[in-house]
Amino acid sequence: MRKKGILGLLAIAATAFLLVGCGKSSSSKTTTITVGASAVPHAQILKHIQPELKKEGVNLKIKVFQDYVLPNKALASKELDANYFQHIPFLDNWNKENHGTLVSAGAVHLEPIGVYSKKVKNLKDLKDGATVLVSSNVADYGRVLTIFKDAGLITLKKGTKLTAASFDDIKTNKKHLKFKHSYEAKLMPQFYKNNEGDAVVINANYAVQAGLNPSKDAITLEKSDSPYANIIAVRKGDQNKPAIKKLMKALRSKSTQTWIKKKYKGAILPVSSN
Repeated sequence: MRKKGILGLLAIAATAFLLVGCGKSSSSKTTTITVGASAVPHAQILKHIQPELKKEGVNLKIKVFQDYVLPNKALASKELDANYFQHIPFLDNWNKENHGTLVSAGAVHLEPIGVYSKKVKNLKDLKDGATVLVSSNVADYGRVLTIFKDAGLITLKKGTKLTAASFDDIKTNKKHLKFKHSYEAKLMPQFYKNNEGDAVVINANYAVQAGLNPSKDAITLEKSDSPYANIIAVRKGDQNKPAIKKLMKALRSKSTQTWIKKKYKGAILPVSSN
């Protein structure tokens, strides 16, 4: 009886050990990643996919940034595992200026940049010598120039590469428009609300954050085939990490695309997963 009792106790102990071991194994499968993001819509979209990622063993933490300066610095210094706020031209420009090696893990959505005005309802109605306020974000200059070029208001010098263009690349400007571009991107909605300038160019995320609906309030928006889709940026090599791949899969899933379309009513356009 004593021998059987000892064997029974040993069996119970072994079972308990295995259960504890299994518990540790299960918890070790959970990976935590921190993604830096602009408040709107990036952080909102990330929050939407948190439950889905949790099921996939990824604990997603979101750190909100209010500017375009700090997120890449934080990613490069390993304070973040990824960030979500920028497009490829912006990333390329940042890498060039900072000797960086950050890369894209994939595109998620397009925020169509738009022109807003309280003085005209059509871009072509701007008066001669009108002032157009633009942010100091160099990576967006090509987007702005494309809008005005497509409207027939300006032409560009031959050979101009739009993703690297500046206002010095304007060849003809038949209405003598004055492009002022020394302002922080986040301030542009306030300029519009204060009726400053004749037209104000605003990034969709800041427009939405300020209560504007780009598809309704802008007098014109960039076209949907724009190359300026917002991406998930990571350090070189990290795009192949399982947690990052799961992040991208969740962001580009059909259900997330549908949610983005309904949530932002055309102000934010999901990139097709096909």
